[in-house]
Amino acid sequence: MGLHSLGWAVAAVMLLKQAMQELGLSARAHDKILRTARTIADLEEAPDVTATHLAEAVQYRRLDRNLFA
Repeated sequence: MGLHSLGWAVAAVMLLKQAMQELGLSARAHDKILRTARTIADLEEAPDVTATHLAEAVQYRRLDRNLFA
């Protein structure tokens, strides 16, 4: 079962793949980004996770890495 069937927009999945490659994120970071993006979408009462939600989650992860690295 892929992310598309779980309510993820195609653009969001592509953005996640790009972020993983460019930022060299771990599998653990991948999972945290997925959960954060889903939470952001839930707070906005959005049925699907969009690229905007995912981009915000990636930014939070980058901030986390910069502050606590």
